[in-house]
Order: sequence, then structure tokens, then C-alpha cells
Amino acid sequence: MVKARQRVWVLVLVAGLLTGCANGPIQRKDGRQSQRGFVIENLAKSDVDQVTEIHQREVLRHLRVLTEKLYRRNPAEFRKAGLPSVEVATEQLFMNLAIWPTSPLRRSDWERDFRAAFREDFPGDRVHAYMSAMLAMVMTVYDHKQAFYITDQLDAQKLYNSARNIETALWKLSNARALDGAPVLLTNSMEGEIQNLSFEREFGKLIAAQDLLALVIEDSSNRVISRTVQNMASFVFLPL
Repeated sequence: MVKARQRVWVLVLVAGLLTGCANGPIQRKDGRQSQRGFVIENLAKSDVDQVTEIHQREVLRHLRVLTEKLYRRNPAEFRKAGLPSVEVATEQLFMNLAIWPTSPLRRSDWERDFRAAFREDFPGDRVHAYMSAMLAMVMTVYDHKQAFYITDQLDAQKLYNSARNIETALWKLSNARALDGAPVLLTNSMEGEIQNLSFEREFGKLIAAQDLLALVIEDSSNRVISRTVQNMASFVFLPL
């Protein structure tokens, strides 16, 4: 028992020294840092587990950015729910992550919610419906977990399928029109406005993150991904 404890402390010490010698954290524009401190639980994680957590963290960050952008372009949506600001509306959605195992989104039908966001007669907050569906779909792919260990194994095919589903959801968001011809939800610049492609950039990063992790998992699991061409205009999603 004593020797076992000594080995653990040696590992902790080595990890601490390696952390101290590592390069400094990435400093983002908004002041946040991406570097995480060492915790003892990391000893139970493989390299793939840690890569998975990094990817998931970035994916969730992109989803939050997209939610804020959609609310800023469509402020009438959060006002339908009686909310006072973009920040409050965004936080109301993402606070579900802290209680995910018991969150209503954990058990929601994300395909139904995607479609509801574009129904002509939908009376609620379309941004919330769309982004809650996106969040629920992404968490489904990660087996509803936010920490990964050696015993965990994600499905590369589901990660690949989720990237295609995001492409489909983006196509619908960009092309859906109300009966009067106006966009159901505003995204990029309208006719006569300065061109703004920030939505496409964020979605592109989101899709790339899912695709890259799918390749990592495919390589580590030796399970070949079945590549599928998705018909986005049909608004039909691949299974997860």
C-alpha cells in the first residue's frame, strides 16, 4: 500500500514538473485561457480521452458563440420568453450543461426541435428551439458526458454523422423563408448591408472539430467510418 502511494505521488510530481515546463496558455481575444491545471483524475485518461475533452470544450464554445450571434440578429426571439437580454437568454440555455443528467434537454427530441424552429405556426423562441436542438444533438454524440476516461469509447460514425447533421441544420438556417419571403431567422448580412460571414465561420469550425475528432476515434478504434452524402434540402438527419 505504501509503495503504491509512493508511485502515485511520483506520477503527480512528474506531471507537475512537465506542466511547469510547458508553454504558456493560449490567450484568447476575450481574455480567456485554454490551459487547464493538472488534476489527479487525468491519470485515468488516455491521450484520446484528453483530446476528446478539448474538442468537446471547443464545440460547446462555438455553440455558445452561435447562440449569442443568433440572438443579436433576432432579438424578438428572446423577448417572446420575456427575457431581458442576449446574455440572459444564452445563459438560460447553457446552464443546462451544469445539470445535464437531469436536464430536460437530456431527454429531448432534438430532431423534432430542429423542425419546430422553422414551422410557420411556431409561437415560441425559435433561436432557443434551434440551438437547444443543436446542443442536445452534440451531447448525444458525446454520450451525454463531459469527462472521459480510459473505459469510455465514443463512436466515430456518430461523430461523422453529427458533422453532416450540422451541415444540414446550417443549410436550413440559411435558406428557410417565411410565407412573405423573409428569412425565418436572420443570420448573415441582408441585401444592402455590409457583408458578414461570421456565422459560416463559426459553423465551419464546429463542423471541422467534429470531423477531426471522428478521424481520431476512427484511427484509435480501427472502425472505418461509412462516408455518406447527405441531401441537405430534405432536412433529414443521419442517425446518432
